[in-house]
Amino acid sequence: MINVIALASLSFRWRLSHDFAKRWQRVLRSIEKIQQAMAKQKYIADRAMATTVFLANALKKPILLEGEAGVGKTEVAKVMAQMLRTRLIRLQCYEGLDANHALYEWNYPKQILRIKLEEATHGSKDEVGKAIFGEEFLVKRPLLDAITSDSATAPILLIDEIDRADEEFEAFLLEVLSDFQITIPEIGTLKAKQTPFVVLTSNRTREIHDALKRRCLYLWISYPTFEREYEIIRTKVPRLGERLTAQICRFMQEVRQLDFYKRPGVAETLDWASALVALTKESLDRQTVEETLGCIFKYNEDVERMRGKQLDAVLTTTHGQQITMALSS
Repeated sequence: MINVIALASLSFRWRLSHDFAKRWQRVLRSIEKIQQAMAKQKYIADRAMATTVFLANALKKPILLEGEAGVGKTEVAKVMAQMLRTRLIRLQCYEGLDANHALYEWNYPKQILRIKLEEATHGSKDEVGKAIFGEEFLVKRPLLDAITSDSATAPILLIDEIDRADEEFEAFLLEVLSDFQITIPEIGTLKAKQTPFVVLTSNRTREIHDALKRRCLYLWISYPTFEREYEIIRTKVPRLGERLTAQICRFMQEVRQLDFYKRPGVAETLDWASALVALTKESLDRQTVEETLGCIFKYNEDVERMRGKQLDAVLTTTHGQQITMALSS
């Protein structure tokens, strides 16, 4: 009876894995299919992005996405997990991140409990030592979780903001990405059953080492063009009118030409668009913009710099170009 259940489970897992593999092949078989699949998840990918995803899958290479904060780098990994119906495993990098926090840790309370249990039953020291260093006592962190994943399809491994981590961790990561295997002294070497689809992001607060860049397919994500940003807003905030959408895009295009400590990205554009919907606005005016500058800028210096003549100039250009576009149409 047990064998029948085991065989049925194995058969089910094989069919599930086969179905997911067919889905991967269907979604990732062409650049156009990738653009369509990402659009269904409300991510407007340009051809360069879709080409990079296609090649990363074909060549089994990680993707390194660089660009200003808020341009949609992290969203790429999230969208891919959704469109491929697979797990998203995220490693958020920060200063001081080390291998223990990225790979694994031992569950010390559970180990101590097991030691006391073995002592109570008069277990030998050798038996206790072997018992407490089994896989059941491992606390899997993102990298080990991705490598040992037994899901039907390969997971998406997002290594977010790698530029925040130290160079020592970057060197360690390069070693892991080279072989997709991890050696745990007490257990042995664990090798990936299926290679994760890896996406690294960087805000370029420091330069990433050339060795890691060579391991990856590289793509710089710029601020979107007027047309692409317009399409993004219409997709993400459909309740916003066409006229106001165009005004927002033109306003943002002008703002990004100016000197600010932190220029607004697409994330700020979408926040602002959603705020204007909540305020039931149909057009941009000076008072509305002043009251909602907190959606656009995240530093007081930038907010103060925007107020005054600079705001008037941007609004004049925004409305002037809007009139020109209306007349030409």
